[in-house]
Amino acid sequence: MEDLLQIELIEPVDFRKIVPYLNYMLQQKIQSVIRDVPNFPKEGVTFKDITPILAYPNLCSEIIKDIKIRLKTIEIDAVVGVESRGFLFGMMLASALRVPFVPVRKKGKLPFKTIHQNYQLEYGSGALEIHLDSLKKNWKVLVHDDLLATGGTAFATAQLVNQLGANVSAFAFIIELSFLNGKEKLGIFTDNVINIVQY
Repeated sequence: MEDLLQIELIEPVDFRKIVPYLNYMLQQKIQSVIRDVPNFPKEGVTFKDITPILAYPNLCSEIIKDIKIRLKTIEIDAVVGVESRGFLFGMMLASALRVPFVPVRKKGKLPFKTIHQNYQLEYGSGALEIHLDSLKKNWKVLVHDDLLATGGTAFATAQLVNQLGANVSAFAFIIELSFLNGKEKLGIFTDNVINIVQY
């Protein structure tokens, strides 16, 4: 018994030190499967294709868990996903957070009464729509898309959220192209801009 009392206790795990390592490992996994598509959708643009991630269910689950952890202190009443790749993980996020999922689509795609917002991309322009009855006044909303570039699409989506009387509590992206400074544009809505992988 005396010998047992001499055994040194193992130092408790400091999860604050482990989390950055786990984040790094997730980034490496995602980067290993993201596909670069040159000259799409137009000449000179290298498209970051997240669809290969969908072949790895465990990786998809890790992504959802990671974003959910980062949102732990932020109140969310609904997830708004932007057409079309914002639907892929947006719906999973809404399910994990147990809140409604609301699609934002290109103009003319939604069947019921809508409002729309014009926007600019790094390679063009367009308009987004949301159903008039999709969000309640003062709801706290997470806006999700697969990639943050110049921020035009996310900005227009946040404007639609505001037009319906709701507020953007956070943005969540899988990828951020930080050299395009889109994050700065979104600062007027919230400082909570989440990404997992940066280029």
